Amino acid sequence: MRFIQSSLVLLSIIVLVVFYFIQENDMTKEGTIGNIDNIVEKRSQLELKEVPEVPSLVNGEVFQWIGKSQEELVKALGEPVRKDQSAYEYEWWIYTDERTEYIQFGILNNEIITIYGTGDNLDSNPIQIGQAYGDVNDIFDFSNEVTYKEGIASYTFHLSEEDMIMRPLIKLKENMFLQVYFDTVTNKVSSIRVLTGDVLLRHRIYEIVYRGDLPAEPKLTDEEWEEVGLGMEKQVFTITNIIRNRYEKAALQWDNSVGEVAFLHSRDMAENDYFSHFGLNGDGLKERLAAREVYYVAAGENIAAQYTDAPAAIEGWLNSEGHREALLSDTYSHIGVGVYRLYYTQNFLAKTNE
Repeated sequence: MRFIQSSLVLLSIIVLVVFYFIQENDMTKEGTIGNIDNIVEKRSQLELKEVPEVPSLVNGEVFQWIGKSQEELVKALGEPVRKDQSAYEYEWWIYTDERTEYIQFGILNNEIITIYGTGDNLDSNPIQIGQAYGDVNDIFDFSNEVTYKEGIASYTFHLSEEDMIMRPLIKLKENMFLQVYFDTVTNKVSSIRVLTGDVLLRHRIYEIVYRGDLPAEPKLTDEEWEEVGLGMEKQVFTITNIIRNRYEKAALQWDNSVGEVAFLHSRDMAENDYFSHFGLNGDGLKERLAAREVYYVAAGENIAAQYTDAPAAIEGWLNSEGHREALLSDTYSHIGVGVYRLYYTQNFLAKTNE
């Protein structure tokens, strides 16, 4: 299960009667789906429940990109805004106007193997951003068991009740799957992810019962992790503003000092093996901001750990009451994001007029 601590509000009144507000929210996936405890290997006979493929239903442009080359992508869409390295070997090519449209293509060995998209004008027929859960379920008939075969290897993904509500998995054809992320407050599609069977196995999002082998978990150098983290920080920032625009909230501005505070906290949690808004020395967000001489009238913090990547972490925050409140708050004007390994920190600020 996900462990989500309730939103913690720290109120402090300082000199000149200036009101400082700090809101903190944390969320971790550690110990649930994706954890080794949820992977069951069966080398004996494994009976798989076959789920019908639905490729005839899927004719949106997004789905047609799986298997195509980067040359074809550039010819159709031009050069990406940027390229971010992932923790799973493939490289993300980011296309966005940073306000209403967002899509990223995962490319490995000159082949598109995964796609994440949200925002307006995403051609993903028959599913659309903002579509009601029931309507999507009527089309695809969600199942809590989804199978995948690769040669003599076989895999069954078991979806929990939470998975079925927040991120159901659909088998489009033997080597193409669709994850649908739902906003559980509105019960509408928030974003989608298309991925091959190999990428799905690498991510280990769902409980897996399998016969055969699993892809090796990522083993990156410090330099590679740093590159991955920088990309995920940008993704969190941009997707946050895409989501805020959906709910008619003003875009947040990036603040380098706040981003540094966020990064140092993510790194501290990872290196010292804890998960909390408070460091092992007892310092919280207020103390961390003060140490960097960051001035503000209100501040908030979201943290998460062990999510597959930045899009998954954001969708998790969106579906947790305290995190959602910070994500969509009208109070804040600035943001800083810090990612270290798979530890994520979002710091929000309302600045003084000085």
